[in-house]
Amino acid sequence: MDEDISIINTNTRNEKIKNFFIHNKKKIISGLSFIVILLICYFAFGEYQDRKKIKISDSFNTITINYSESNKEKTAKDLIQIVNEKNSTYSPLSLYFIIDNKLISEKNTINELFDVIIEETSLDKEIKNLNIYKKALFSSNYIEESALLRDIQTLLNSNSIWRPHALLLVGDYFLSKEEYQFH
Repeated sequence: MDEDISIINTNTRNEKIKNFFIHNKKKIISGLSFIVILLICYFAFGEYQDRKKIKISDSFNTITINYSESNKEKTAKDLIQIVNEKNSTYSPLSLYFIIDNKLISEKNTINELFDVIIEETSLDKEIKNLNIYKKALFSSNYIEESALLRDIQTLLNSNSIWRPHALLLVGDYFLSKEEYQFH
């Protein structure tokens, strides 16, 4: 008798499962289709991002290899475009190339490019702090004390590895201005 009840329970369970799939066939197919489409979109977006990175990389390499004194303006314009792409690798490298080769003499433009990298580019925290320090170092020769302190404040108030460098920069700044005492 227990054997008969077990067989009936098994048959009933199988029938319920079969009926569930029959009655919810559209919902199940819709759900699986949605998941497949979602996966395709995810991998397509990843592929798009990879191609975009390769394109930026190739562009940066071509620009820097073809750089000469005769095409400074075009090189600067192209590198500014890469900075504005907000790529975590090639945007900072483009700015550093601009500064190292003195492609732009306008200090405000360079500070704006630093701002793009610091505020809008997705960077590791310490790389971001490095760029904050570099911006302060670059602009320390021509900005006022309050602007320098405002620019470097996040480093001074943090435990970043760049904090000692920022403190040294502030000390050197005051020393160069011959401000030996704090008021």
